[in-house]
Amino acid sequence: MTTAPPTPPDTDAAAFVAALRRLKAWSGLSYRRLERRAAEEGHCLPYSTAASMLGRERLPREELVAAFVAACGVRGAEAEAWLDARTDIACGPAPALMPVPVPVTGPGHGDVTPASVPAVVAPLDTAPARTRPWRTRLTLVGAAALVTAVLGGATASGVFTDDEEVRETRTTVRL
Repeated sequence: MTTAPPTPPDTDAAAFVAALRRLKAWSGLSYRRLERRAAEEGHCLPYSTAASMLGRERLPREELVAAFVAACGVRGAEAEAWLDARTDIACGPAPALMPVPVPVTGPGHGDVTPASVPAVVAPLDTAPARTRPWRTRLTLVGAAALVTAVLGGATASGVFTDDEEVRETRTTVRL
């Protein structure tokens, strides 16, 4: 480990996982040794989880990245850079604050120009609302059950039959 560790990319999940593989190669540790080093650092990183994490192209959970980076020997600001890059990929980069000129008018403000009074406003990004697939799925299952119950009851009562004998037959219940 005489060279600097690889830096994390913030482009996409596949590039991030590839950089984690380079970090493992840089550390020179086996998966079992990474598990022991993570435990020494106070993290839980089973060797099988580390192997699965590096074998996929999906973005790993934040606690796994923290444990893996610590086990590889990365500390301080460099470790924070890995976590920040993972967050940027997962959530998108944080919106940059941009100065917006604010006009000042009125008595006593004759020499004030809009450029001399900066205001800082975050840009408005219209992100799509998060959907909850389980809620949609639950609603569809409930609607299907309701339709099934209504149609089953209508069928049992003879609404859908054209047979006169069924309509004229009395149903009696003896207790």
